[in-house]
Amino acid sequence: MATVLAVCTSEKKGVQKLAVPEISVEKGHGVKGDAHAGDWHRQVSLLAEESVDKVRALLPDIAAGAFAENILTRGITLYELPVGTRLRVGEALLEVTQIGKECHHGCAIYQAMGDCIMPREGVFCRVLQGGVLKVGDDLQIVAEERS
Repeated sequence: MATVLAVCTSEKKGVQKLAVPEISVEKGHGVKGDAHAGDWHRQVSLLAEESVDKVRALLPDIAAGAFAENILTRGITLYELPVGTRLRVGEALLEVTQIGKECHHGCAIYQAMGDCIMPREGVFCRVLQGGVLKVGDDLQIVAEERS
């Protein structure tokens, strides 16, 4: 089973996020207090630690949130999920809306890391059902659930 390794947030876009004990996600909005929250399709970002491990070969001390992910997971290949996949993460229900994104080489993440894996392996979701998310929460692919 997949699990949440870290939950992260930031007040500004284009910067690394900081790991926090828990985050609150709001239906149709995203992570409360996070710069990327809002009425759009990329309300919450997820990245698998397996993806981060590919970069750790060169940069072993990469912290959770380094690639501006809200949720760092282990045990699921996120970037292989089709758009429309629904994920139960702790109390929340998320729907995958986008895999990867355009890279902005001028952002603080790319400048600090020399590469960014979010454009290739990051997953973006909208929040169908809100809740509190924390380290250790289960992450499961779910059959169609109507919210």
